[in-house]
Amino acid sequence: MKTLRTGHVGLNVTDLDRSIAFYTKALGLDVAGEGEHEGRRHAFLTHDGELLLTLWQQAADGFAASRAGLHHLAFQVDSIEEVKAAEQVLRELDAEFAYDGVVPHGEGAASGGIFFTDPDGTRLEIYASSGADIAPAPTPSGPTCGFF
Repeated sequence: MKTLRTGHVGLNVTDLDRSIAFYTKALGLDVAGEGEHEGRRHAFLTHDGELLLTLWQQAADGFAASRAGLHHLAFQVDSIEEVKAAEQVLRELDAEFAYDGVVPHGEGAASGGIFFTDPDGTRLEIYASSGADIAPAPTPSGPTCGFF
């Protein structure tokens, strides 16, 4: 393989309409399409015309960190100002945060961001590669994205 990168990410959700509302408002994603197959609804969410997330309404329960699978999903933005703007939107949506405000990825790291959950409890991160060294790391002995 010459080039390998993540394409899109598929998430199981319990309520497709609620998740579409969250991801379009929180991340500014667009709904490129919706469908249903054998009673299971799904949606394709894009950013700048590129498929980023697929949502599948086929989960009976919310996210459980104790099960194998996704640990968290991270989205990189260009600047810490964009992270702070996303934080404001998420606070208006009453999202639950793992830490208070923008935090670095580790003690002394310039990269960092915000760590929060979607309506099903899926752990999410929005980060920038610099500008987060304005606060101490909340978990000095481990990576912030560990959601300790």
